[in-house]
Amino acid sequence: MYDFDKDINRRHTNSLKWDVKENELPMWVADMDFETAPGIIEALHKRVNHGIFGYNTVPDTYFQSIQMWWEKYHHFKMKKEWMMFCTGVVPAISSIVRKVTTVGENVLIQSPVYNIFYNSILNNGRHVLSSDLVYDGKAYHIDFEDLEKKLALPQTTLMILCNPHNPIGKIWDKETLERIGALCHKHHVLVLSDEIHCDITAPQEEYIPFASVSKINQEISMTCIAPTKAFNIAGLQTSCIVVPNAVLRHRVNRGINTDEVAEANSFAISASIAAFQKGREWLMELRTYIEHNKQMAVAYINEHIPELYVVPSKATYLLWVDCSKVCTDSVLLVDYIRKKTGLYVSDGQEYGENGKQFIRINVACPYQRMMDGLERLNEGIKSFQRK
Repeated sequence: MYDFDKDINRRHTNSLKWDVKENELPMWVADMDFETAPGIIEALHKRVNHGIFGYNTVPDTYFQSIQMWWEKYHHFKMKKEWMMFCTGVVPAISSIVRKVTTVGENVLIQSPVYNIFYNSILNNGRHVLSSDLVYDGKAYHIDFEDLEKKLALPQTTLMILCNPHNPIGKIWDKETLERIGALCHKHHVLVLSDEIHCDITAPQEEYIPFASVSKINQEISMTCIAPTKAFNIAGLQTSCIVVPNAVLRHRVNRGINTDEVAEANSFAISASIAAFQKGREWLMELRTYIEHNKQMAVAYINEHIPELYVVPSKATYLLWVDCSKVCTDSVLLVDYIRKKTGLYVSDGQEYGENGKQFIRINVACPYQRMMDGLERLNEGIKSFQRK
């Protein structure tokens, strides 16, 4: 019903992703090359046609649309008083880091992980402490012994969890989330769960909200959610922070208001409500399309570039690709591929030192565009090996 094969020219539209040379193909930042859901576009037209774009309030309908979505599709019943509007997940993370930790304290992450986490920690004078995910050559797992050791440090006061995990595309299961929560509670560490990728999963897969698995998890957590990744509306700057604990919620609320990131622009609310009220059918078709792209990409790489290994994933529209048989320095490799072929992908070192042998590829684009990218990747790898 929806045309995800539509080839839309995004050049010269002030697109961060497409601010590249004419011969280049960007498959880096987590931004899709698909039009958003028709219901969202319709809601935005209606808002534009009103013609006045003054200061905005956040109506109950906004929170109700999120409550309905999470209860129906993620089996988690959230109370309205737990919820706060914020202009984005990244502003929320940075504000929370500032408000619930002190300069010089440790904020724990699980590397390789979303590169902006590092910025939110370091830019605010806190220390990055990574309990690295363990890669066995095929998949990733948590070293719980190392995790507890680092959570137990007196200077560790906050853990940022990525659920589902970017860039490896892993959906954490209930037992894992419960175990993380128990360890953090034991060592008096708060959990900030970034769940922005939660609605981009394989069609038969479901993610589990961190706060939904136990009373302990609820009491120690702050969860950031948004329609922006799933519906490709990141430029509209909208997200929601969910904090069940009243004392913690007061601190977070003071933080986002002090930082002036708690006011909605004229389009954020209309788009969010439309996404959750009218976007389900579009999203389900999108997920099927993305899963097909991922499967076709893996098949192409296995056949034509067998030196590369795509780590299996059940979430996100990103491929996390092990390039160690070709080059262990992905910064060097992606720079070469871009100069040689015009393909622009992300180097894994952005996500932590233990990501240095990987590249990240965004396949949320029309199939033919993705195949163009894969052919460029093949050309770049073959040329790199010959030099």
